[in-house]
Amino acid sequence: MEPIRVLICDDHNAFRQGLRTMLATEPILHVIGEAIDGQQAITQAAELQPDVILMDLQMPRLNGLEATRRIVTAAPHMRILVLTMSDDTATVFHALQAGALGYILKGARKADIVRSIQNVYHGEVVFGAAVAQHVISHFSRVQADVHADAFPQLSERESEILNLMAQELSNEAIAERLGINLKTVRNHVSNICTKLQVSDRTAAVLRAQGKSGRA
Repeated sequence: MEPIRVLICDDHNAFRQGLRTMLATEPILHVIGEAIDGQQAITQAAELQPDVILMDLQMPRLNGLEATRRIVTAAPHMRILVLTMSDDTATVFHALQAGALGYILKGARKADIVRSIQNVYHGEVVFGAAVAQHVISHFSRVQADVHADAFPQLSERESEILNLMAQELSNEAIAERLGINLKTVRNHVSNICTKLQVSDRTAAVLRAQGKSGRA
C-alpha cells in the first residue's frame, strides 16, 4: 500500500515543523508539502494532489474554513482534517459545512492524529474526544428543544414519544422504553399525527427532524 500523502497547512512554523517531524516516523504517511496560509493551501493542494490535508483554521490571507470550502469544491476527492485550537461548537459545524471530514484539536496525541488521518483518508468522519463531546451536547440540546418548545400543541407524553420516534424507535420499542402498553403508544402516535396535521408516522418524524435541524 502506498503511503497516505499529507499536506500540512498552518501558519505557525514551529508547530508545522514539529508535526512534520512527528509524522515522518510513520511509514504509512508521507508529508508532501506545507502551506503557511489559506491561499497557499489552495495552491499546494492543486499542485501536489495530497490525499489528506491537515488544515488549521486561523491563518492569514485566507482562513482555513474558506480554503477548505474552495479545495473541496475544486477537488471533492481530497480529504480535509481540521487540526486547530478552537473547539467551540459553531466552528466545528462550520468546518463540516465547508467540507471537512474530521476535526481534532492541537495537543492531541500522536496516535490519535495518525489514526484520524487514516480514518479520514478512508472517508470516515472523525472527531477528537473533546470535540465529540461538544457535538453530542449540541444534539442533546436540539432533541430537548424538539419536545420542549417546537410543538407546544403536544402534551408532555406526546412530545416524549415524538422524540423517540425521531430516534427511529418502533412503537414496540417505545412501549418497552416507557413501560406502557403498545395500544397506548399507538393512540399517542395517532394523536400526534392529528395535532401536527400529518398523514402518518413517517411524516410526523420528518416534521420533528425538520424542527431540530433548524434549532
